[in-house]
This record gives sequence, C-alpha cells and structure tokens, in this order.
Amino acid sequence: MNSHQVSVAAESFAASIFAQAGFDVLVQYGANQPDYDLVAVSKNFVSKVSVKGSQDGGWALAVSKKKKGQNVSYFTAIDLWRTCQKDDIIFCFVQYWRISIGNAPRVYLATVKEVAARLKEQWNGRGHLALFEDYRAIHPKSGFNDQIPSHWKFSKERLEEVISLVSKTIK
Repeated sequence: MNSHQVSVAAESFAASIFAQAGFDVLVQYGANQPDYDLVAVSKNFVSKVSVKGSQDGGWALAVSKKKKGQNVSYFTAIDLWRTCQKDDIIFCFVQYWRISIGNAPRVYLATVKEVAARLKEQWNGRGHLALFEDYRAIHPKSGFNDQIPSHWKFSKERLEEVISLVSKTIK
C-alpha cells in the first residue's frame, strides 16, 4: 500500500473495531484533520481518537522535532512532540506489517502520556523518536529489544482503561 492507502485502511479498521466494541463512531471529513481522526461515543463518554497506521513495524512520531544540525536530544525532541499533543486524545496504532490481504491488522491503544514515556524508554533508556511494535523482529541483529507493551493491545478492557484516563463525561 502507499501511505495514503495505509491511512485510509487504518482509519477504516479503527472505526470498525470501535463500532464492534459498542461505540458510535464519528469520522472527520477530509484528509489529515488536526489532532484526531475519529470520535468514539458511548452512553457516558466522548473520546477523540488519533489513528496511526503503519506497514513497516513502527510509527515515526517525534522525528520532526529533531532536525539535522540542531543540538536537540532525543528526550527533548520527545518532550517537544508531547507538548504538541492534546491530553484528551486516544492513540490507536494500527499495524499492517506482515499482514496478508483479508486478515485483520494488530491494533494498540495508548494515551499521549504513555506514548511519550515509551518513546523515552526505548533503546535501553536513551530514547527513540519512533514507536516500534517489535524492534527485534524488524532488525534481528540489533541489541535493542523494544516492543509495544502487551497491555496496549486492543481489547474491551484496554479501551475502557484509556477512555477512563482521557475522555469527557456526557451529562
């Protein structure tokens, strides 16, 4: 897939899985809307969802905050990325790497705070600007063993957990 197709597929699958979990899903019209892609609504909560699709095993999140020639550390770049994010957003990571046509991608949920912390933990605590599903699977000879935390995997329980951390209550 090209990058546009990955985005369309990821957002469509995310909308599907949130609907399957019992949420009404509102989709923003137009490509690359700021901050979030979907709104998931239940009886009591409204949650904004930023969908990040990938077909290479990772998501380049804070890369733009560390420019060549600038003396910006990985931690500083991650902090700069973090300050640009809204706290009420749920990140939905959709991974198509090694997924054949017709099979479901792997999906993970996290808060902005969790993502920033994970970015800083990667590469043995030195930090990295991209989030990796399983770095060793992509780079088998690497000394790094970075993986998305297993509890981020999409489930009804994980969805309820992240929603309780970021959503707005409907009165």
